[in-house]
Order: sequence, then structure tokens, then C-alpha cells
Amino acid sequence: MKTLHVDTGREMRGGQWQALYLIERLADATLLAPASSPLLGEACKRGLDARPLSFPALARLARQSDIVHAHDAKAHTLTALAGGPPLVVSRRVGFPVRRSVASSWKYARAAAYLAVSRYTASILTGAGVPEGKIHVVYDGVPIPPPGRRESGRIVALAHKSKQIPGFEIHLTSDLWQDLSTASVFLYMSEMEGLGSALLAAMASGVPVIASRVGGVPEIIEHERTGLLVGSPANPAELAEAARRLLDDPASAAEMGRLGKERVEREFSVEAMVQGTLCAYEKVVR
Repeated sequence: MKTLHVDTGREMRGGQWQALYLIERLADATLLAPASSPLLGEACKRGLDARPLSFPALARLARQSDIVHAHDAKAHTLTALAGGPPLVVSRRVGFPVRRSVASSWKYARAAAYLAVSRYTASILTGAGVPEGKIHVVYDGVPIPPPGRRESGRIVALAHKSKQIPGFEIHLTSDLWQDLSTASVFLYMSEMEGLGSALLAAMASGVPVIASRVGGVPEIIEHERTGLLVGSPANPAELAEAARRLLDDPASAAEMGRLGKERVEREFSVEAMVQGTLCAYEKVVR
């Protein structure tokens, strides 16, 4: 099965990593991404069939493929306009689908949606997408080698950061590297389809503090693999959660161990790839 993958992101975030993990495990896959994007650079570095994105290239390569897979919202629009073979769309965000004639046309064009969580799937059904078109395929992450924890080190994503009075927060620019030394991973969001960075933290054996929003409770078990707080969380609530984990390293380590086990069991890259392939096969039957 020849697949064409389209991603328009200009940063290397969770969706781009998922696209990369998927493409490098498929037998006959081509990636189109912006010429200056880190995804295109990383894919080329790994020896994948990756090319700069342009609409003429998209239209031409789509006609040569069995399936086109759009990995973000802008890619969804471009691939719907390009036409061609059955279109599969990854839906990673938790905000509502726009209500307009153009949006209705675009969403009707896809043959299947890969929802990153049950919550995201519910957003699609609420917008009128038939349930038979929706497949819940959770993100998958690799398991890194054990790191060396630095006591009291709280790591957070820069674009999801939240200050905690009395605590120093390290804003990461290299997530996997920083998770190897983190004691706690902080992930505050007002809305989230899933949060693949949370899975990376769990895979690294790091307990998390996360917002109880969107699809996050589907992967974070409160008091078991981390702590869930309200959204927006107040400073006192965040401080209490951080202090609990830092003051009780044995409990924090147990949360990290259970989180890693859950990723190995339910959120592996292989499980993500198999879920995606199952959706592809249903589309081309």
C-alpha cells in the first residue's frame, strides 16, 4: 500500500513526531512537509522519502498513491482541495469543529479520521462526522534508556508553561533529554486532545502534574501515574501537587514506574502504527 503523508507544521511538536514514527515504519510511504521544517530535515536524515511541500507536488503524488494521510488541519484543507485517493485525517486537537459551508465540505471529503483520544472522537461526532469514519488511535512513544534524576527538577514545555510559587521550573528545548534528568513533568493546558509529551514523560518514568482537560485523563491515572489538577489550576493547587511529589520520592518513583508500564502496555509506537494500518485497510476495502 503506497501512502502519501502531508504535514504543514513548522515546529517539531507531538504531531510531527507521530508522523515521523509512523512513516519510518511503513513500507512505501512518502512525506511532504515545508522545505524549512524540522520534520522534513529529520525525515531526510533518517533516509525516508521526504520532499518539500507544494500544491503541484501534492496533486501529482496523490494520484500515484493508494491513501493520502493529512496530519494537521492545514494539511487537511490542502489534501481535500487536491483530490485523489481516499483521504485519512489525523485529528489531534480538542477544540470544536468550525461551522461553515467550507468546513462542512472539507470534513465530508475525508474517508476516515484518526482521533487521538475518545474525547477528540466525541468532538468529531458532535460535528456530524459519522461514527463509522472515526478510529481512536492513541499516540505512541518509544521507551528511552533510564536517566539520572536530579532531585527537585521540574520540567515543563515552554508553550505550556505555568509558574509555581516557590519552585524553579525548567522550560525544555529538548524534551527527551530533559526528561532523562527530571523529577517531575509539568503540563498545564486549557484544552488538549491528548498530550503526547505526557506519554514521553511516562515512558521516561517521570511522574506528571497535568490539567484535567480533554483527553488527558484517558492516559494519566490520578494518584497512580501522576496528579491531575483543575484548569485553570490555581497557584496553591500546583504548589501542593509539586510538593507532594518532591517530598515523597518513593511515591513519585512508583508513579513513574506505573506510568512507564502503562506506556509499554498501551501506548507504544507499534500499537499506534497497527491502529493506523487497521484504519487504512478499512478505507481501501
